[in-house]
Amino acid sequence: MADVELIGVPFDGYGRAGHQAVAAQVLREAGLDRAWSGHTVVDGGDVALPAPDPGRGELTTLMNESALAAMAVSLGSRVAGAVRAGRFPCVVGGDCAVLLGIVPALQADGGMGLLHVDGHEDTMPLERSEDGEAANAEIGLLLGLTGRGLRGPLAERIPALDGRELAVLGPRDHEWRRRFGVGSLAQRGVSLWDVQEVAAAPGDCARAAVRQLRSVHGRWWLHVDLDVLDPDALPAQGLPDIEDEPGGLTWPQLTRALTAAVSLGGCAGTSLAVYDPDQDDDRSQARRIVRLVADLAAALPGG
Repeated sequence: MADVELIGVPFDGYGRAGHQAVAAQVLREAGLDRAWSGHTVVDGGDVALPAPDPGRGELTTLMNESALAAMAVSLGSRVAGAVRAGRFPCVVGGDCAVLLGIVPALQADGGMGLLHVDGHEDTMPLERSEDGEAANAEIGLLLGLTGRGLRGPLAERIPALDGRELAVLGPRDHEWRRRFGVGSLAQRGVSLWDVQEVAAAPGDCARAAVRQLRSVHGRWWLHVDLDVLDPDALPAQGLPDIEDEPGGLTWPQLTRALTAAVSLGGCAGTSLAVYDPDQDDDRSQARRIVRLVADLAAALPGG
């Protein structure tokens, strides 16, 4: 089994100090390296980012624009380098915007599918975005469904994904998308299993998704947005004092889906995002996330 390389992302999509930007640090303290028992772990440290800025940028209309652009370039380089070296990158911290770094870099380095496990489809058109959060729009950007007016480093990296190279598990944002008039990726031919389908048969859905991805590329990337979990299972998601959407997966359902997926082989790396330590005072949720990583590590071929 290839060595595992831990890569931290000290990025918060809202440009806040702390919150998702310290997730990697807290997960390390909770024993993230030990979760990869049986594997040789190299901790590459965090990507270096400029100071956060909650304002919306002139080049992209997205919040925390400078850090977002720097993260995309630096993280993409780190991940592609780890894969070329035969290591399995484990990216932790930040939010779904990490995919704006990971996916274009891997596509430029030979191509790769994406298994996107998320409570949301993340295809908000930028012109309809109320707050400019990149994590609401990264799949739309990667597919080229939005972002035609972008300038700067992000514009050079998108689009970077074909609908056949994407499979989605767990969204439950139908009402939210309906409010903004945003259709489903399923209507565009993307392989998608919503939260009800995944909850009913997590292993079957995950295996079907991976088979679809492997029919296009032999290798694929696993991205897990932890808000795919029900807020009762993981309260440290979303924004403080704002009620999260109910009805997500349980920990056992998510575990069954992820372990079934990686057991089929071809997974080249993973990213784990949307954990907010500022909402986890006793760090119990950090320890539960580390347990999830340990289950995933054990299910990898050779794990």
